[in-house]
Amino acid sequence: MINQIEGGAIQATSWVWKERLRFDRQRITSNTWGGYPILRFSEVPEVEVEVIPRPDMEPVVAGEAAHGPVTAAIANAVFDALGLRVRDLPITRDSLIAAMELTS
Repeated sequence: MINQIEGGAIQATSWVWKERLRFDRQRITSNTWGGYPILRFSEVPEVEVEVIPRPDMEPVVAGEAAHGPVTAAIANAVFDALGLRVRDLPITRDSLIAAMELTS
């Protein structure tokens, strides 16, 4: 279960910072592994998972449970640091500049 949550947190971080489907007017252009940006191993943050012991309950799939909270935590950290609410993913330099232009 810990590994599932850890993996979900890493996947969510990749969605927030990097992953984006690219396309032109006719087709998807990010249709290879090289053309689709994901978090690299060297960019993976340290993830610490703490599980509350519940011996009376059966274990369940847990990785997906990390996606929402991790995404929200990163977006809230951006807001805390910059005062910007970014609502579109991924959060990139360009999306931050666009958000700044909307607020000025």
